[in-house]
Amino acid sequence: MTAVISAAGLARTFQTKHGPVEAVRGVDLTVHEGEILGFLGPNGAGKTTTLRMLTTLLAPTGGTATVAGHDLATDAMGVRRACGYVAQSGGVDPQISVREELVTQGRLYRLPRPRAVARAEELAHDLGLTGLLDRRCGTLSGGQRRRLDLAMALTHRPKVLFLDEPTTGLDPASRADLWDLVRGLRDTYGTTVFLTTHYLDEADALSDRLVIVDQGVVVAEGTPSALKLEYAGSIDAPLQDTFLAITGRGPSPADATPVAV
Repeated sequence: MTAVISAAGLARTFQTKHGPVEAVRGVDLTVHEGEILGFLGPNGAGKTTTLRMLTTLLAPTGGTATVAGHDLATDAMGVRRACGYVAQSGGVDPQISVREELVTQGRLYRLPRPRAVARAEELAHDLGLTGLLDRRCGTLSGGQRRRLDLAMALTHRPKVLFLDEPTTGLDPASRADLWDLVRGLRDTYGTTVFLTTHYLDEADALSDRLVIVDQGVVVAEGTPSALKLEYAGSIDAPLQDTFLAITGRGPSPADATPVAV
């Protein structure tokens, strides 16, 4: 299997007035082409810091990594061209229309305007936004905004899609819709998906494989079934039990798993 993401000893230390803080202490991981990887860990485990390093938003202070064959240290622009990123909070302009937002994103990727307009129509069709193209972004529901965030991240047809807690705050129906979209990207286009989430039912349902980090290092990895069998004694065990057995900690109350869909 072809490795699309590869990291060895990836680390990040922050300098504070109280001294150095090792947020990520040496992450080793491999993500294969066309795989949906669930990247899990308790609060403060180093998930978001790792994701920000892999997307070039934060420079590592140690280790090496490549994304789609591009080295973080020597070819950051190549990494950015190869990946799409949906942040926790999104990033749309509430004052402009969905069409304007998508066309602007295409132009930022240096598509000629006619091609950017056509690409906006394609993305709207694929993500169920066609009837919303002339609506202002600020009037969209939470689920509609997340589909727009996803469309924007897919403008340049990235090989790797990074999703940072993409369904936080969504109702069960909107979460289920987004799950189907993510599976469709993998199944139809072979897109590799790197997913962080606190919703363990989501990780269980979507992920081909899980990597669990704690205190800045990888503490377990494998398929959901294999990890449940190893740490909870049954492939039918809740992933919550497996997560607790591995880390000794669960999601914080604010991030508690919602009703499964």
